[in-house]
Amino acid sequence: MLGTGLTGALPAVPAGRLGAPRILVIDDSRSMRELLRLHLANAGYEVVTAEDAIAGGKALLVQSPDLIITDIHMPYMTGIEFVAALRADRTIPPIPVIFLSSRHEDLADHARQLEAVAHLPKPVSLERLLGVVALHAGEGRT
Repeated sequence: MLGTGLTGALPAVPAGRLGAPRILVIDDSRSMRELLRLHLANAGYEVVTAEDAIAGGKALLVQSPDLIITDIHMPYMTGIEFVAALRADRTIPPIPVIFLSSRHEDLADHARQLEAVAHLPKPVSLERLLGVVALHAGEGRT
């Protein structure tokens, strides 16, 4: 699980890209944001964090990420509401999204409707997270 000190071969940052893919992590848990930031940065990604969907939206407007990892249950606006608003805004190019949540009610349906590339339960293994990120981190690049 994240934070257990997994070792071994982990997926590398996709080759042939200019600069490291940028990942926006949105989670209201400071410890989860920091843990994800550390693991993703150690894997070679550029990571921007936000404590809620409002801050995430502001960060996205400053510089578009290649991938978004978002929690579902947050104050002000849920991750589902955030991604629905993102998908409705035709001025923003499609960005791959991974939902992370400790609650799993109807998550698969929401993820499918919002065209998320994955929905992962918390806690998630580091190997699984990095594998999914490696598959999709370059999809948001133009």
